[in-house]
Amino acid sequence: MRFSGFRVVKEALTGHKGWTPLWRTPDPKPAYDIVIVGGGGHGLATAFYLAKTFGRLNVAVLEKGWLGSGNIGRNTTIIRSNYLLPGNEPFYEFSMKLWENLEQDTNFNSMVSQRGIINLIHSDAQRDAYRRRGNAMHLAGAGGTLLSRDQLRDMVPFLNFDNARFPIKGGLLQPRAGTARHDGVAWGYARGADMRGVDIIQNCEVTGFRIESGKLCGVETSRGYIGARKVGVAVAGSSGRVMAMAGMRLPIESHVLQAFVSEGLKPTVPGVITFGAGHFYVSQSDKGGLVFGGDIDGYNSYAQRGNLPVVEDVLEGGMALMPMIGRARLLRAWGGVMDMSMDGSPIIDKTHVDGLFFNGGWCYGGFKATPASGFAFAHLLATGRPHETATAYRLDRFSRGHVIDEKGAGAQPNLH
Repeated sequence: MRFSGFRVVKEALTGHKGWTPLWRTPDPKPAYDIVIVGGGGHGLATAFYLAKTFGRLNVAVLEKGWLGSGNIGRNTTIIRSNYLLPGNEPFYEFSMKLWENLEQDTNFNSMVSQRGIINLIHSDAQRDAYRRRGNAMHLAGAGGTLLSRDQLRDMVPFLNFDNARFPIKGGLLQPRAGTARHDGVAWGYARGADMRGVDIIQNCEVTGFRIESGKLCGVETSRGYIGARKVGVAVAGSSGRVMAMAGMRLPIESHVLQAFVSEGLKPTVPGVITFGAGHFYVSQSDKGGLVFGGDIDGYNSYAQRGNLPVVEDVLEGGMALMPMIGRARLLRAWGGVMDMSMDGSPIIDKTHVDGLFFNGGWCYGGFKATPASGFAFAHLLATGRPHETATAYRLDRFSRGHVIDEKGAGAQPNLH
């Protein structure tokens, strides 16, 4: 079934009796050409592009829970490509271009809204840094505008411009950035992959890898053994535990990242705003709630919940930026498990096991990278070669000293 305005009208006139499930619920086959471990955004996007772009149809996605139960449904929905380093900027700009055509590609309303993102400037040194970042963005075709204090005041007059500790002196705007509906992204990729013959198998946990003489033969699961010529692992915060079953120890730590949403308010925040003197970012959802977040919890964890000190820190950042939110009531909070790499940048690479491939280490950047991550991983699985925008995301870059430290924070995962 393809969605269209005509179809909506037809179903409305016939009692909505013609709608069918978005994807099938097949039983696993004995073997596949390619198995994707992880039914989140990156795994589903990989399966979609494998089928659509590379013609690989004998593909399965294995998800231990229900589809989209991980980070793809537990994030603040921000999409952007305002990066600095040459190892990152082309990749995230490629992702932004895929975002701009996503709904046409998947024939699904993912509610992509390019409302823009503003990174606030609080010091002269920060202005110089953002000017450099803006120039890098222009070189990559991402676009960007350096805003003066007066221009910014016209756009977002509700900010605390005269805060004694964190005066706002301007901002860097990327107009093409914005938000997308996170679960809509997962459903669109799942539906698009299923329509092309990909088997999406839920409640199927991978419990081990069958490796013989250094070559992958398949995966052991809670629903029996499944043979595979190639296996791609894209499981976000569970990367360390899953890859340990193949005898690998990754340069990754797992930390929980909390996100929050307020009660519904009248339209206030026009796009996405980030606090430049602390870690706080905020946008407003279609329901009116302020969606915001900040730093990860400092300790390692696999739990999808956070703790109160980080709640306090995030809310302090919000109050310093826009004191008016002190009147809003917090509706709910949730947590997602981040796979924090040593330099804050991701990994898309083959492993030392023949036929086993890994996609992880996304830190805070997983959602915005979903389309490009899926495309680049599909390219690697289909051709055996890295995509041109992902050549820097090698697994051995840490041993080679070729780190991609976007924040300049060093090899300490919790700082990224």
